[in-house]
Amino acid sequence: MTVSRIVFRPEATTVPNTYIVCGLGSLGQYCVVNLKDFGIRVTGIDLHRPKHWEVKDLDTLLDQVIEGDARKTEVLEQAGVVQARAVLAVTENERVNIQIAFAARLLNPHVRLVVRSAKQNLTELLGQELDNFVAYEPTQLSAVPFTLAALGEDMIGFFRVADQLFQVHRRVISPQDPWANCRMLHELCSRNRKVLSYQSTTRPGLSEELYLYRWNPETLAYPGDTLVTVELQSATTFSPVVTAAPAATPPSGWQWQKWLRWQHWRERVKEWWEKGGTHRVALVVAGLMVTLLLTGTLLYDLYYPDLSFPDTFYTTMILLLGGYGDVFGGLERFDKPVPWWLRLLSLGLTLTGIAFTGVIYALLTEKLLATQFQFLQRRPPVPPQGHVVIVGLGRVGRQVARLLQEFRQPLAIITSSEVGNEVLPQAPILMGPTATLLPKVNLATAKSIVTVTDDELENLEIALMARETNLQSHVVIRTFDPIFSDNVRRLFPFAQVLCANEIAAEAFAAAAFGENILGLFRLEGRTILVVEYEIEAGDTLNGLILAQVSYGYGVVPVYYYAAHELEAKTMPSDDLRLAVGDKLVVLATSRGLQRVELGERLPPRYQVQVQKAGSKEAVFYGGNVIAQVTGFDLKHCREVMERLPCTLPEPIYRHQALRLVRELAKVQVTSRLLPPRPA
Repeated sequence: MTVSRIVFRPEATTVPNTYIVCGLGSLGQYCVVNLKDFGIRVTGIDLHRPKHWEVKDLDTLLDQVIEGDARKTEVLEQAGVVQARAVLAVTENERVNIQIAFAARLLNPHVRLVVRSAKQNLTELLGQELDNFVAYEPTQLSAVPFTLAALGEDMIGFFRVADQLFQVHRRVISPQDPWANCRMLHELCSRNRKVLSYQSTTRPGLSEELYLYRWNPETLAYPGDTLVTVELQSATTFSPVVTAAPAATPPSGWQWQKWLRWQHWRERVKEWWEKGGTHRVALVVAGLMVTLLLTGTLLYDLYYPDLSFPDTFYTTMILLLGGYGDVFGGLERFDKPVPWWLRLLSLGLTLTGIAFTGVIYALLTEKLLATQFQFLQRRPPVPPQGHVVIVGLGRVGRQVARLLQEFRQPLAIITSSEVGNEVLPQAPILMGPTATLLPKVNLATAKSIVTVTDDELENLEIALMARETNLQSHVVIRTFDPIFSDNVRRLFPFAQVLCANEIAAEAFAAAAFGENILGLFRLEGRTILVVEYEIEAGDTLNGLILAQVSYGYGVVPVYYYAAHELEAKTMPSDDLRLAVGDKLVVLATSRGLQRVELGERLPPRYQVQVQKAGSKEAVFYGGNVIAQVTGFDLKHCREVMERLPCTLPEPIYRHQALRLVRELAKVQVTSRLLPPRPA
């Protein structure tokens, strides 16, 4: 029996540096797209070839597709795992993904393993035992973009490195801004801040300076310009707090009026019935008890007209509470004999009452056990305004709620399932049908509504309902199907539509190259990855100064830890030189990671002409400055200073060259930037 077969491209043969994607679902297909952006060979494995590709023309991107069980040795061997550089196990079954990783590692001890799994403790233990192993969960990776979309403010990203918190902010310069008309872009960079991108709307000639390092560091910030910066924050910024303040207690007279209204009781009964389960049983039991009470009272009143209405009412109530002997133990209370049918009815009332009383006791006991004495820990009320409404309390919903709490953002949560009091105890959680609960979360005054249930149609429906109530709120919709996502984005431009698998796939693809992905965020329509490198012998980064890494590969270093030092550096200087054992955290696009992986550093094109020095000391210090900023040999730099005027023998990058001119001026050395060499 044939275990597997190649579905198309049968002529493809296995070559070194193959990347294997196991599981061609939504996440797997997006991983293929991102891997192919690196120009590498990708083989896909799935039990059955998808009948409909979610990503258009994906079958033309794959070099080989194999139908079969990726856990089996023969299937992996057919895919070329022995020569593969990485295996991505991204099926929807965590157990299968772990088994694929084990099988691949047994066949290739050096293959990179990227696994989709939410079992954080297990994957951490496996990472300690298995080299070159990393695991991610798409919902965890996508929680940050959902949180940022919900905040709807100038902060567009955040991430942690060690115990340091970094935030990415978008800032539109106002006329009253302290940066306006007086600060150059390079002056805004410090040990706590770096400029990521700059865009000028007031000067069209500078509009192309939109992305990483495509801006002139000596440009003044003018009103109307937009800056994106990454900034180091203090630890106290991220302290969890209660998300809602206690609401003021309304007057007691108002409360009594509310409880006396028939509409109030009708709404309460409707809510209980829609909750289903034990709530419906309780309502049915209560309805039958009331019906039997009224029926018994009426019959006793008709047969014994001499008894007052309270006597007949209490007699029926005693029977319903199991007091048959109390009523008929003393027959002298009735002025005439009780007929047999009334005695039989009374006995039925007693038996029914005993049964219903048992049911009520059981419901009360269940409620007490289920709530775990919830009356001791009351949740805060729904905030009156300026809060975020989260619909759906699955993995993504809980992650988003926790992050919003850390940002001190008031919120209200709606979930259709029962949750215990231990889940987000400091947040108001309403449980039941979403349509019924939406009016109770002050939607008209909410800041944002985030729909993150597991049903994308329900998410869209809730978003449209929210839009009708509040036109000013930010609407965030979770989707799964890429075609559906694109259609919703075009039809409803007011909403932010986020496809979790599309966001997470870039992190999975980047991790396949051996890097540790710490987080991600969106900037100008692109995904920016937070990547940690550990410098090894033969690494493309080894021996370079950070200026060459930053401007040559198009990445932004934000954290540096030298192997021979005890203290890490945040927003490190361009002068630091990387060595084996050092760790570097950068912000990068997929393109930047590709350049690092392939060692394709952009060529430097700018030269600096050193014209004259003000003194002999300036000659000495000038050589030191040139060596420090450029990374050139100190001896050669001193020779340059001895032959003034002289042009540096090798070109450097624009930001690096402009900084060199500024630093030389500080030591009384005159220099200028020459026009760039042709690309």
